Amino acid sequence: MKFKFAVAAILACAAFSASAADQVVQITPDLTYDFKGISTPTDGLLSGGNDTITFEGLAPGMYEAVLSFSGNYVKLSSAWLNNEMPLSLVNGSKSASALFEITTSSPLTLSLNGILTNASLAAYSGQITVTAVPEPETYGMLLGGLGILGAVAARRKKQA
Repeated sequence: MKFKFAVAAILACAAFSASAADQVVQITPDLTYDFKGISTPTDGLLSGGNDTITFEGLAPGMYEAVLSFSGNYVKLSSAWLNNEMPLSLVNGSKSASALFEITTSSPLTLSLNGILTNASLAAYSGQITVTAVPEPETYGMLLGGLGILGAVAARRKKQA
């Protein structure tokens, strides 16, 4: 019974979304994390500044990060991850998405800058997913394994 309670508690904690006024979030690769803007009088994108979200818990390595952003009365003008520009930034009237490829260790710092069109009604939310990029040796092992499978298949065909 305690095991089921612990699993339920972990799932409940994982379901919480984070707010985006300079915060720190523990992150695990291959999971999606939600964030949303909170208007504070002197800080944050919704107050005419920028938001900084720090993600901790990653081992050193190469990562791809996919950011999706949706806003009402706020348009994303730039997004930076560890002071690096995105490989691509697609920016629409109410949504944006960005792809980052970085080599780093924890923490990842996401900085969001935008333009408010109506400060009293502005709101935004977003998601970020961070995945590890395989090292070149992984592809070498894959090709070697496929070569061995091909040799075995050719040998079986010859024997039949």
